[in-house]
Amino acid sequence: MMGFGEIWSQLGSIMATIMFGYAMFEKFFPPHLRTYRSEAYTAIQTYLGANSSQRAKRLRAEVVKDSQTPLVLSMDDNEEIIDEFQGSRYGGLHSSYHTTNKSQSISFYPASDEKRYFTLTFHKRYRDLITGSYIKHVLEEGNAISLRNRQLKLHTNNPSNNWYGYKSRKWSHVMFEHLARFETLAMDPNKKEEIINDLVKFKTGKEYYAKIGKAWKRGYLLYGPPGTGKSTMIAAIANFMNYDVYDLELTAVKENTDLKKLLIETTSKSIIVIEDIDCSLDLTGQRKKPKEKSDDEEPKDPIKKAKEEENKGSKVTLSGLLNFIDGIWSACGGERIIIFTTNFVEKLDPALIRRGRMDKHIELSYCGYEAFKDLIKSLEEAKKKAEEEAKEKAENENKQLKSEKKMKSWLKKNMRRLKKNPGKG
Repeated sequence: MMGFGEIWSQLGSIMATIMFGYAMFEKFFPPHLRTYRSEAYTAIQTYLGANSSQRAKRLRAEVVKDSQTPLVLSMDDNEEIIDEFQGSRYGGLHSSYHTTNKSQSISFYPASDEKRYFTLTFHKRYRDLITGSYIKHVLEEGNAISLRNRQLKLHTNNPSNNWYGYKSRKWSHVMFEHLARFETLAMDPNKKEEIINDLVKFKTGKEYYAKIGKAWKRGYLLYGPPGTGKSTMIAAIANFMNYDVYDLELTAVKENTDLKKLLIETTSKSIIVIEDIDCSLDLTGQRKKPKEKSDDEEPKDPIKKAKEEENKGSKVTLSGLLNFIDGIWSACGGERIIIFTTNFVEKLDPALIRRGRMDKHIELSYCGYEAFKDLIKSLEEAKKKAEEEAKEKAENENKQLKSEKKMKSWLKKNMRRLKKNPGKG
């Protein structure tokens, strides 16, 4: 039987292990990574930030990650503004907070010291309007502002074999900073306008797609000779629609089920791109009948055959890609565009590019007269703008030099005066 001293010794060892584990958890998972913030609170804060900068007496500046406007102004604590909705003025929207006493306990998920909330006051005759329309309006407008101000991202899929390690993810991303715009694209003006109208119609077609019972997505096939601007067109579409881009590399996908997992990880308001789809995988000729085996052919060793299959690389099939585009799983999420690019459209299986999967086929050819004229015009405008900016910069520098010279002259004059009359300051 263990003695009293041995029990205390083992208990002390267990407590030391627990404290060490807790210290490591605190070090590698700091509280700001474990804090949950209400999505509703964030949406309301964004809404107030966009509407309160001109009306609130005091503002607070916050640095927001992954935003086009990194420094965001919002209402300071204990501030009040009056908001209007459908011609009605409410008593006020307050930003309030209170601090709770910190409890002396150890927890892996400690509560935040500061509890923040917003208080909305209004006349009782507006109760139905507030609960029925106003709160929904504030949340939707706050989310819409966040989407407009977000920094676009360019994602690429990691190899399927590396999805399940420590800190492994299915997609990696960088900030999308391509400067292509429809205004700078050299292409036929009528075709450009047609594409823009089609994109606008898709973006505003949520109710239409819901009415006909179809997933809110659209497919575009960009085809033409090399160097005709297919990748630039994708960048222009992303900037115009304000969508993230997911560049899908099929050769890094092991099998069809991995395609579905990648699709689930994409967000709404995004573009899924497969460039040079005719070169990504051997998706042509998969419908051909397999060759009949001759009687003289020796059967392969099962172990050797399994190794060959393992080293074969991607096992994505045409059927798997078709299901990825418009199968049942393609309906998860909404407002999504799928774009294929190819130099040789005739090499693709007709089922892959039929209407309904690739809804719009866009041929990008070499620069014609109208497109060339448009290109010259945009270059001249860019040159004129650069010259005006350079001229304005030079004028500002001259003004600054003149003010510096005046300041130096004034200082010299006063220094001489002080030397002659040291008693007068």
